Amino acid sequence: MEITSEPGPQLVLRPFRALRLRESFVGAPVANRIFARPYRSAARRLQDWQRQRHIRLDDGPALYIHEYTSSGVSVRGIVGELDVTRAGDAVLPHEAVRLEQVAELAERMETIALNPAPILLMHRGTAALRTAVGLLTERKPDVSFSDPGGQHHRMWRIQDADDVQLLGTLVASSRAVIADGHHRYAAALELAEQRPGTEWEQTLVMLVDQSDTPLQLGAIHRSVTGLSLETVAQAAIRRGDDYRPQANRRDALAGLEHALVLHDGEAWATLHPRGLQLPVFALHEELLPAWGVDEDQVHHHHTAGQALARARDGVAILLPAPSFEQVATAARAGRPFPQKATSFQPKPHLGALMRDLRT
Repeated sequence: MEITSEPGPQLVLRPFRALRLRESFVGAPVANRIFARPYRSAARRLQDWQRQRHIRLDDGPALYIHEYTSSGVSVRGIVGELDVTRAGDAVLPHEAVRLEQVAELAERMETIALNPAPILLMHRGTAALRTAVGLLTERKPDVSFSDPGGQHHRMWRIQDADDVQLLGTLVASSRAVIADGHHRYAAALELAEQRPGTEWEQTLVMLVDQSDTPLQLGAIHRSVTGLSLETVAQAAIRRGDDYRPQANRRDALAGLEHALVLHDGEAWATLHPRGLQLPVFALHEELLPAWGVDEDQVHHHHTAGQALARARDGVAILLPAPSFEQVATAARAGRPFPQKATSFQPKPHLGALMRDLRT
């Protein structure tokens, strides 16, 4: 059911006919075979898997409430087709994208004609929305299973017209921030502009209420080859940064909530950049140039351990995790974080819910 409302940017969620991988394949490495090169063969591979009953196409369109649990952390969201032509600034990116990567991804998406996973959006939902979701999930889930990666899934199909209308009305005025899928969302906007009046005007999203079952925000850390702590210390004197050598790992990590933690394989230090901006902005906009660092010297790591393992090649830089409010404030201000600055966990495993644009 289409939601009728006043003109203007809105989150318009529509039911869709879901594709779901066989439960034993969700999140498994074998699932990546469908989406591997050559991309022009993806449609044939998808049809082969459907014939072999490795993929199920649900009987009719629905919104879904999908709850998944990883290592004791549960996330629940509403999954549906988002009308990107009406979203406008109701959907806000918080990280920069590479235009060449967006163009390549748009071409790939059009070739495979499939949304293999929903784009993760996060917002602060209303009490009314949380009440509605709570009531709709009181019944037994339509789907419940644990996948090979240890993620437990529960799904409720929302098909009743009144329930669909209610959820649509309650989310329509939300402003959401992209948690995961910045390049996919930018590619979806590009395809919607190139193919007006087609299925490309919608893309698959999962809307997560950070006031209910929040995604966990973490930092993506850095290592910089060829950099020394001496260079950092000298630049701090020139700039007025607060650079402090630390006696050991424990003392250094105690300051991670508000400072950069630095390690060169032997020594430890903390750095409070001057000014009030977030450390990740200061790092890329001010510190790296002050240290004489080129971007090709910078490497990204999803865990502190991975970054610290590269410390002997230069300096590992551990970043504090931003809060949802900091991310949302930057997004509303139109000031994107540097690429690969934030990590949102846990994400749903690949294949739990997909959308085939040819159905």
